[in-house]
Amino acid sequence: MKKAGMWAAFAAALYVLQTSLFTFLTIKGITVDLLLLLTCSYGFLKGRRLGVLAGFLLGLMQDLASGTFFGINTFVKMTVGLLCGKLSDQVFKDQFFLPLSAAFFSAFANYLIPLAFVLMMGYNVNAAEHMKSVLPQMVVLQFLFAYPVHKLTMKFDEYVKKPK
Repeated sequence: MKKAGMWAAFAAALYVLQTSLFTFLTIKGITVDLLLLLTCSYGFLKGRRLGVLAGFLLGLMQDLASGTFFGINTFVKMTVGLLCGKLSDQVFKDQFFLPLSAAFFSAFANYLIPLAFVLMMGYNVNAAEHMKSVLPQMVVLQFLFAYPVHKLTMKFDEYVKKPK
């Protein structure tokens, strides 16, 4: 239980960074989603089941704290946690390109899934124009922070596992 509390504090610290300090590091109003990167890294480290659980909890935390459509962040992060967790047995966790490629695909998921929900609800959105104006910035920011968040998550996992 103590380990779960430490992970919760780590996730809360990342969310505080994301919503306070990193709001100043935007590209055309788009900010980095550190909780999405944490979900990717946690899924790679812990596997599919815990990746989905982390995605659920982190997405729920983000949904409760933000004013967006409730459940979209949870669904996106659960999907990303599942996919990264499924790949966890097939990849080396210390590779440099692992978090970068995961950030690339998770940014696409973080963009396309909410867009699909918005379109299914009947909102009139020019998807091609919106994609050109939002997706590149989202991918760049996720790409820039993917490796540092992955290394930080790995170090934190080693710290939590270390016997006291």
